[in-house]
Amino acid sequence: MKSDVTPRSHDRVGARLLGGFQRFARMVVHSSGHPMAFGLALGIILIWLLTGPFFHFSNTWLLVIDTVGNILTFLMIFLIRNAQNRESEAVQLKLDELIRATQSAHNSLLDIEELSETDLDRIKTRFERLARKARDESAAGQPAAAVSPQPKPI
Repeated sequence: MKSDVTPRSHDRVGARLLGGFQRFARMVVHSSGHPMAFGLALGIILIWLLTGPFFHFSNTWLLVIDTVGNILTFLMIFLIRNAQNRESEAVQLKLDELIRATQSAHNSLLDIEELSETDLDRIKTRFERLARKARDESAAGQPAAAVSPQPKPI
């Protein structure tokens, strides 16, 4: 029996779900940073505190706020991480475009975030040496030459 779901429609459903999740995550992260969200959380805690005498400050009363707080924290970790990943990738793409569009920049630095720690340390050392040289020239009263780092292929 053939499946009615083609790979293309399956991909569209996945893309729609991902897009919906990202819109939801963006909305929740944006809303949770609003002062009203803080006020709402403070109000809930105040109500919880005021109900303490009614429930005789029982273990169940304590467990309610603990459970709600843990569940919200657990879910917010994923939503905030999703937002951070998107923002980080967007910043990286903007920087890549600036490097690509700048004549004197080195396109070999476009995917620098993919390099190993050793390679990053080697490039950082070269840039630190160039910065020291520019500061020394500036301190000596010489106009700092526009020095291009000329990174070696890695």
